[in-house]
Amino acid sequence: MARWGRALGAPFRWVGQLATRAITSLPWASGGPAAGQVSTERAISLIPVFACVRLISEQIASLPLQLYRRNGDSREPVSYVPQLLWAPAAVDSLYVWLQKCILSMALRGNAYGLITQRDTFGFPTAIEWLSPDEVYVDETVPTRPVYYWRGREVRTRDIVHIPWVVLPGRVVGLSPVQVFARTIGVGLQTTDYGLSWFTNGGTPPSVLKNASKTITPEESEAISDRVSARIRSRKPLVIGSDWDFTALSVSPEESQFIETMRLNASQIAAIWGVPPTMAGGDSGGSMTYANIEQEANNLITLTLRPWLVRLEGALSALMPGAESVRFNVDAMIRTSILDRYNAHGMALDQGWRNRDEVRAIENLSPLPDSALGNHYGPLPAAVSNAA
Repeated sequence: MARWGRALGAPFRWVGQLATRAITSLPWASGGPAAGQVSTERAISLIPVFACVRLISEQIASLPLQLYRRNGDSREPVSYVPQLLWAPAAVDSLYVWLQKCILSMALRGNAYGLITQRDTFGFPTAIEWLSPDEVYVDETVPTRPVYYWRGREVRTRDIVHIPWVVLPGRVVGLSPVQVFARTIGVGLQTTDYGLSWFTNGGTPPSVLKNASKTITPEESEAISDRVSARIRSRKPLVIGSDWDFTALSVSPEESQFIETMRLNASQIAAIWGVPPTMAGGDSGGSMTYANIEQEANNLITLTLRPWLVRLEGALSALMPGAESVRFNVDAMIRTSILDRYNAHGMALDQGWRNRDEVRAIENLSPLPDSALGNHYGPLPAAVSNAA
């Protein structure tokens, strides 16, 4: 932490060797949810929750980033890549760095980044994402929030804060794990019930009765352990004289165990806007090729697009005034070779993409003749013959 402090020029405010902080803030050793709430670690152990946040974070983190510069009404791609877009942290790659940011937003509703390096013009070149458990925001005055990290006030200019869903008059985004703790808790309890069910051999509790002999509590406990062990091992149960074994039969179908799991998965998928089938939920009908294709398009437009807009806006704010950052969503669209080549042909025929641009999309080097490569539309006859 001292290295970061020196690199930032002492971003923390100290008074008389003691850091100042709001009286209403968390304790100095703050961290973790309050009692009775679902912790982040517990919530992410639920498969639908993990599936939703994994899908969103991996899909976005794997998209290529492109820097553009505004030139009047047009937007031109920039050839160079700033350090923040290829080496954004001390040890994290760009993929891991983006995934950490998105996971923090998806699970805690907020991503807090500490700017650790700047270039000679003052623009950030390195940002370390902080654990939301270690950050407190005094939002008494929403237009001038005060940030604390591990009990020390951090200058607002050294904090990058990207919230997810923010209520009016607030600065800190809502934490989905806390807001929907009951819904997630139902899924966790159902999972625990299923684990207990299969641990006990799929057999519900039962009654073992002896009508001819009175047994002590110690004998009762020993007999219960032996019967339970026999059931779990799936071996025959041999009963002596006057014993009556009655199973309290409650089948998984009658308890609606599987339906409860599927319904809970669909509800959790709705929290993050993920198609239910991608989180283990119910599609609500038969799946066809057209449904799958439409679901993939919905994932881009309905699920990922709002996340991309938030991240693009936050990253663009860290660039020089005329530059902005955009994700290349086309990288997610995987089409057949024939469809892709037909699309390239249309782009060339209509003149809004040249041949070198098409070759770059296909990971091919530019053509040797720049005039040939930069030509828009169909090639002249003489050029075609020469080719």
